[in-house]
Amino acid sequence: MGILEKRGGRLIVHLPRELDHHYTEEVRRRVDTALRTEEIWELEFDFSGTAFMDSAGIGLLLGRARMMRALEGRMFVSHMNEQIRRILALSGIEQHIRLEKEEYDEK
Repeated sequence: MGILEKRGGRLIVHLPRELDHHYTEEVRRRVDTALRTEEIWELEFDFSGTAFMDSAGIGLLLGRARMMRALEGRMFVSHMNEQIRRILALSGIEQHIRLEKEEYDEK
């Protein structure tokens, strides 16, 4: 599962097609390890390949948002389809996580 991509101080998490309880534990483990062992100040969850997400995915996002706040970093979600955007909006997660990707300048 090659889900992590590091670009400078940004960690991009390329999420699987179905982000359910089956996959969230593996994603959580890998992201948490990277956050503990590497210098990361921005965390991006890329939903470009994701068609389905359940409540376990929302929990994954909220937990990593708490970690990034503790590290004084930023986290956001990118490339959501309408269904994923609707699920996130209904969950109220926008109060905690930015739902649009900002352009990243690698200068």
